[in-house]
Amino acid sequence: MQAFKKRWEITKNWQLLFPLLGIIALIYSSYRLSNLIIKNQPLYFKIALTIIVSYLLLNICLKLFKKLEHKWVVKQRWEIIRIFLVFAITGSSSLFVGRPIIKSIGITKENLNIVVYYILFCFIALVFYQILLVTFGWLFGQFEFFWNFEKKMLRRFGLGRFLKN
Repeated sequence: MQAFKKRWEITKNWQLLFPLLGIIALIYSSYRLSNLIIKNQPLYFKIALTIIVSYLLLNICLKLFKKLEHKWVVKQRWEIIRIFLVFAITGSSSLFVGRPIIKSIGITKENLNIVVYYILFCFIALVFYQILLVTFGWLFGQFEFFWNFEKKMLRRFGLGRFLKN
């Protein structure tokens, strides 16, 4: 355990919460992917595939950590896990918020061209993504990182003139 704490620069025991949440999210994602890949198969097939997918996703995430560790300015390595969790929660939440909003406006697949529907849905989800990203970043204690990330993203969208320099 001490080697794990040292590797991730964990100084307080409460910080172990984020690697634990990361592992839980990784296993859950692997299980969901396994269910997409093999349907109507016995449970032991799904468990075996979940283990394999979890291993692959873990390796991908660790490689991403190594690459992003130098690009993102964080005080400790475990904060990268916290940032990944914020991105995951924000992406899912923006879709969950966008669906009722687009439905309340009266836009459905039946009354609109399917391509136009998905363009509008993506636009509405993207608007809520921007708001939720900063909100969840603040809740997870990474407001400064996500505010800077948000400003950079808005500049890339061509909306930088609305930001104070």
